[in-house]
Amino acid sequence: MKAYLFDLDGVLIDSEGLYTRFWADTEREFPTGIPDFAKKIKGTNLKSIMNYFSEEDRPKILAKIYDFDSHLTYEPFDGAEELLRRLKALGIKTALVTSSNTEKMEQFHKVLPQFRSYFDVIIDGSMVTKGKPDPEGYLLAAEALGEEPGNCIVVEDSLQGVMSGRAAGAEVWGLTTTLTAETLAPHAHRLFGNIAEILPLIG
Repeated sequence: MKAYLFDLDGVLIDSEGLYTRFWADTEREFPTGIPDFAKKIKGTNLKSIMNYFSEEDRPKILAKIYDFDSHLTYEPFDGAEELLRRLKALGIKTALVTSSNTEKMEQFHKVLPQFRSYFDVIIDGSMVTKGKPDPEGYLLAAEALGEEPGNCIVVEDSLQGVMSGRAAGAEVWGLTTTLTAETLAPHAHRLFGNIAEILPLIG
């Protein structure tokens, strides 16, 4: 494969548990009536998530998430940086494809500035009109890298994400850091427990 396209939360950084608690607490304060709301929206961009709430409540919820993101400390998974450095050393193209908004990405780059240099292309939620599971983000990344989607490996942890990568025509590697293997298996070509398990396959 000529390129690797990575999701962010739950793949490279250990933040999904924090977001699960945030959205579970938010849904209790602003009920949607949707069972397991925090799990249902995993991998979904903020614009899509807001559609579950009333127009009256959206400004308050947006203020909460912006405040949450602005104070979040990002912890890379073990092996994440080593994998990205190894791919870069081998001259293999990489892209970051995340549903995160601009404010969150600014905080991410502030906390972990070295990550920007690991990627040839970064696609965030502000650059797409359709969020995951639509393939738009991964198609944009492949195009920006000058590669056909079929020459790319997508690394994802959410159901929305693996479906997005599959719909783009890429090979999809699912990480069971967030959801069970049984949930991801129908849509992923391969499954790994975490990002570090991919290291032995590179170089």
